[in-house]
Amino acid sequence: MLSAAEARQVLFLGYGNPCRLDDGLGPVFVERILQRGLRNVEAEADYQLTVEDSAAFEKCDVVVFVDASTCGTEPFEFSRLEGAKELSFTTHSIKPEGVLALAGELFGRTPDAYTLSIRGYEFNSFGEGLSPQAADNLKAALVFAEQFVQGLEKNVN
Repeated sequence: MLSAAEARQVLFLGYGNPCRLDDGLGPVFVERILQRGLRNVEAEADYQLTVEDSAAFEKCDVVVFVDASTCGTEPFEFSRLEGAKELSFTTHSIKPEGVLALAGELFGRTPDAYTLSIRGYEFNSFGEGLSPQAADNLKAALVFAEQFVQGLEKNVN
């Protein structure tokens, strides 16, 4: 068991474009999870993942990549993630597996990693805000995320 001082640090890393309707599910998730004031939780949002995101893994034990899904299971899918054996990225974006592998190579730190893919429906227009269905799926994902963090805390004395 971990002591309270050694509690597992969780990073939610949300990405997507908030100006493309449901594509903004990742950044909106980050905003809302921070409002919950959970202990040992940090959250960051951006339009896309970059190689620089791997530096944030030095301070966390668990990372959850949060993004919108165009055709996944409703309301969301949650799965364990392994680092990619082959790194490939552009200077503009990288996949979650690549960020994870890069953290291991550059910093010798590979936290437990997961993806949280929240089902969205409207992606082909410009505008801020979520479709009603995506907003409902976001609520379910937030409840799940809070329970996930609380489950990690159960291992703390």
